[in-house]
Amino acid sequence: MNTHHTTATLRRALRREVAETVALLADEEDFTTMRQYGTFAFDDHGHYLHHVEELLKTLAADGGHTTVALFDPEEYADYCADTGIDPDHPTSRSRYTAERAATGARVLYNGQPLTTLVPTLVDTAARRATWEYATLLLADAGTCADCGQDIGRASFDHASQLLFRLLDAAGAGTHHLVCSIPAEDEQLLATLHTVRDTTGPARLDSSQGAEFVTVLAAGLALDTPGGVVLRTTTPGAPDRLYGWRLRGGHLHPLTEAEVFDAYCTDALTGEPIAPEPHVDYRAGFPLAPPDTTHPH
Repeated sequence: MNTHHTTATLRRALRREVAETVALLADEEDFTTMRQYGTFAFDDHGHYLHHVEELLKTLAADGGHTTVALFDPEEYADYCADTGIDPDHPTSRSRYTAERAATGARVLYNGQPLTTLVPTLVDTAARRATWEYATLLLADAGTCADCGQDIGRASFDHASQLLFRLLDAAGAGTHHLVCSIPAEDEQLLATLHTVRDTTGPARLDSSQGAEFVTVLAAGLALDTPGGVVLRTTTPGAPDRLYGWRLRGGHLHPLTEAEVFDAYCTDALTGEPIAPEPHVDYRAGFPLAPPDTTHPH
């Protein structure tokens, strides 16, 4: 038996069982920040991205499981300061990447080009940051002075039932929901994509569902004037757009004119936007009130 051949074969087999994580500097500003470290080998962002993509292809060719995370230079500097390690060392960057793999947003690499992977990764990171912030708001909500309930937990339960009522009333079709909640430091946005046929409940991604409910619950806990919009697509018919205003612990239907204004007004400038073709703007449909009462 060829011992060398056997050893190499075993090592390749073992490598396929090792999960790999690559931390990526997605934008040029972050890349420029990392150039302050002498051990960082690259001086051109495009060149760097090319080599990252080649590395990902090589790892995928070996048959292993590879995920991609965002490399945040500011977070990295804080991490090095907290742990007392030298930020200008490849081992430190590798250690930080391992931490990001365990706790941060990441995307599975399955051969998709960076032009697809990077936007997906950035969106995943933004969604995770929103979910974490909304979760913190719920944790800090305290207890109700009148009934003693944990406001965050009660709001989450209440938001779950609101979502269930909305999906139940929406019926069959492909549904895309957006929840917008103003908070002290930022505008919280959560999206949810669901599909429902004529029989059975709506099918949705569990992590998206948790994020959506958490953001909606934050609006309930803060008692802030947020809103939810819904776009429904069914074969052979125009898309239907609906909207609701969050007020007093419930989702109240917007009128057809309010829904039109919400979709056809630029949120930043206030300027009108041309309505989409083959789209019906409709008043939100009434929702049955949840079984739970709002904790406030």
